[in-house]
Amino acid sequence: MRARFVFSQIGNGLRRNLAMATSVVLVTFISLAFVGAAILLQMQISNMKDDWYDRVEVSIFLCPASSSVPNCASGEATEEQVAELRKERDALVARQQPQTVPDPEASELAALAAGQLPVTGPGVVVELWDAPAPPDLSASGLHPDDLVVHQQDLEAVINALWAGGAEAMMIQDQRITTTSSVRCVGNVLLLHGRHYSPPYRVSAIGDPQELTAAVDSSPGVAVYLQYADAYGLGWSMTEAEDIDMPAYTGSLRLEHARAG
Repeated sequence: MRARFVFSQIGNGLRRNLAMATSVVLVTFISLAFVGAAILLQMQISNMKDDWYDRVEVSIFLCPASSSVPNCASGEATEEQVAELRKERDALVARQQPQTVPDPEASELAALAAGQLPVTGPGVVVELWDAPAPPDLSASGLHPDDLVVHQQDLEAVINALWAGGAEAMMIQDQRITTTSSVRCVGNVLLLHGRHYSPPYRVSAIGDPQELTAAVDSSPGVAVYLQYADAYGLGWSMTEAEDIDMPAYTGSLRLEHARAG
């Protein structure tokens, strides 16, 4: 009876002071929310301080080919200028980071795999180029896309050469690395920030016979060759005794990647 009386009095008190009880609950919830947010903000500030303390980020904007800025009157930045800037940047970074003694043999193998060493050897050279447009394209029933080399055509050749055991590869005058992205917009190739027009030249160092067999057995290349026979797209594959490939001087840092 006594416990029932106590609980009944508590219930009566809560009913009479419902507004006050609700206010207490809300104030407590909001206070805890602000405290939690403050703790999370402090943790984020500490993490950012650890990441950026004593660091300076410098951005250098180079002149593109189409720039009309007076400072770009001398034209587009050359590969030599870009390479020199990268060397200066790497030297500045090296002075700020602790130096370690690398394994010379391992470093050379890693540099070779990353394309940072010049190489020379036998291999094959594949060239692709657009088909000539007929005098009256609309009357021929062809679409302009039927007459140009597409990104998937280049990728078919590149993948076949890697599958055939290519030890090094170069497209046009640029060395291909694991972070290289081959993109085509229309019949313009975008590679390492530069633009190229056909003919496209893909060079690969390796066993010429194995590379040739891999290209010949590629389904993607077979599709391209069917279009070449039908519409006149260009195709050439030759063996070479000595192919000289320069070292890749760009950055190997992968900014982002997407599966699929």
